[in-house]
Amino acid sequence: MTGMMIGFFSGLLIDILFGNVIGLYAMLLLLIGYIAGFANKIYSRDDFTFPLIFIAIANFLYQFLYYVFEFLLRGKLDFLYYFRKLILPEVIYTVAAATIFYKLLQMINHALDRGEFKEE
Repeated sequence: MTGMMIGFFSGLLIDILFGNVIGLYAMLLLLIGYIAGFANKIYSRDDFTFPLIFIAIANFLYQFLYYVFEFLLRGKLDFLYYFRKLILPEVIYTVAAATIFYKLLQMINHALDRGEFKEE
């Protein structure tokens, strides 16, 4: 439920700022938030690969659904061009950035769990 709410309100903010149609981003991010909430039940904190795989899948799903609602329904059928030029580079870039930031956040979280940043 938390993932859905965060996804919905984040998408609504994106719709207000950048969207042509109010509700498209909200719906897409609501769906991604639901899947993230479901995936949280099977996630192990020490697993490094599952969050990165999930980020890649969520980003691909988001881009694919965006293509369907923004382009396919308007008759623009060149999916291979969209996949090569937009979806694949963005998924690669997002996973590369997530690898760096996730590892950094995981190290900070483990340090906080061990109590290395206590006040004196």
